[in-house]
Amino acid sequence: MNTVLIIEDDQMLLSMYRDKFKLEAFKVITAEDGEKGLELALSTNPDIVLLDLALPKIKGIDIMKTLRTTSRGETIPIIVLTNLNVDGEILEAITKYNPAYCLIKANITPEDVIRKAREILNHE
Repeated sequence: MNTVLIIEDDQMLLSMYRDKFKLEAFKVITAEDGEKGLELALSTNPDIVLLDLALPKIKGIDIMKTLRTTSRGETIPIIVLTNLNVDGEILEAITKYNPAYCLIKANITPEDVIRKAREILNHE
């Protein structure tokens, strides 16, 4: 069973993704802020991380930056989920820390996210 860590501060989205991934036989770990999310990413060894960029306490970009400096975190697949305008400085920062995908929340369904997660995990 694959483990997904969902780091999302919007409670409705967090619940929706948690429920959908559980229905698809994933073990789900959740965090509502960047500080807890980073702590869980480093301590629980998830197979994949769904990461919002606009988080309280520690921003998503900073979580990716920190993860990429650790032995486990440098290879963990990350799917960035955001509604931020991904261009310029944000795009440069995202690209620098090499997520598997960057998806715009408004343009995708939970099924799309699960499909991408399975695609990534099946190629490891």
